[in-house]
Amino acid sequence: MLWRRRAPQVRVEAPAQPTPPPAARTLWTDSLGTLATRAIQIIAVVVLAAGVIWGLRNLTLVVIPVLLALIFASAFEPVMSRLRSRLPAVLATIIVLLAIVLALGAVGWLIVWAVRDQWDELYTQAQDGVMQVLEWVNTLPFAPTQEQIDEWLGALTDFLTSAQFGSGAVAGVSAVASFVTGFVLMVVVLFFFLKDGPAIWEFLRRPFTGEWYDRATRAGRKTVDTLGSYVRGTATVAAVDAIGIGIGLWILQVPLWPALAVLVFLLAFIPIVGATLAGTLAALVALVASGPVIALVVVGIVIAVNQLEGNLLQPVVMGRALKLNALVVLIALTIGTVLSGVIGAVLAVPLTAVAWGIVQVWDGPDRPARWARRKDSARA
Repeated sequence: MLWRRRAPQVRVEAPAQPTPPPAARTLWTDSLGTLATRAIQIIAVVVLAAGVIWGLRNLTLVVIPVLLALIFASAFEPVMSRLRSRLPAVLATIIVLLAIVLALGAVGWLIVWAVRDQWDELYTQAQDGVMQVLEWVNTLPFAPTQEQIDEWLGALTDFLTSAQFGSGAVAGVSAVASFVTGFVLMVVVLFFFLKDGPAIWEFLRRPFTGEWYDRATRAGRKTVDTLGSYVRGTATVAAVDAIGIGIGLWILQVPLWPALAVLVFLLAFIPIVGATLAGTLAALVALVASGPVIALVVVGIVIAVNQLEGNLLQPVVMGRALKLNALVVLIALTIGTVLSGVIGAVLAVPLTAVAWGIVQVWDGPDRPARWARRKDSARA
């Protein structure tokens, strides 16, 4: 048998690649230049955001009604989807719109009716309560003298008869006119959102193509789902709060209990702060009308109901997807209140929830934006 010896294999080394010369360092490529570039970018973003906020604040008469119409349309989107499959779009829109307007009108009428029906009784009880408080204050070592009280009453009378109070009344009339205008605009915009919502959204997506079109589709769907879930969940929690506290006030025979129950329902749409304000107002009315013992009982009822809905009902109804950190809620409430007052406080949390929801679907249905992903899952 002949054995063939293999020729030794010669490994050919690839020629070494020449090392590129180091890039020349300039004022904008060193570490300080990078920091300056980032600073300029941040300043540009801040200026742009400030300009947008300034424009929105000057157009609140349009922006606020449009946002409220979007929120209501998102809340009733499941109902509209079912009605569109069975009824003409115009008829379904009219039915839902009438239901919304009648519900808002019923809330306002209930408050006015309760205040007008029990105002005389509350006024008489308030006088007695104020006299009792003044008598108690007079027993304190630092109680004001009668001359100081008369001086304060005189200052209050001068303010009520001054031109400043008159200008405030004129501003109040202007605010009422703005409210009526905004309400009419909201109803009109809501009609078109309910009737032509899908067509309007398709028109807004036309400039986008490819990946950005899919991203806009996910963002729109997430916005509607988040706003609808938030409003329906908050309304459910607010109704439980209003019924529980209202029953307690009715049993204790606190004046204006129907109006206070409706006010509890409305203030529940302001997270954290709303429940405190509603409980404080109910306790003050009970203190003036029925004395400190009933007021303490009212405070206990408010705390018990809030603990019940906060620990048991809200996690089930609202869901984990809409749960924001308490610090984020407080910061959003503060910013919204500073920018637009009470209506800003109401809109701050749902808009924050929408922004966070869009971040969660930025790169895919269940894929958040790169900077918002968990670091352990990203490495996996």
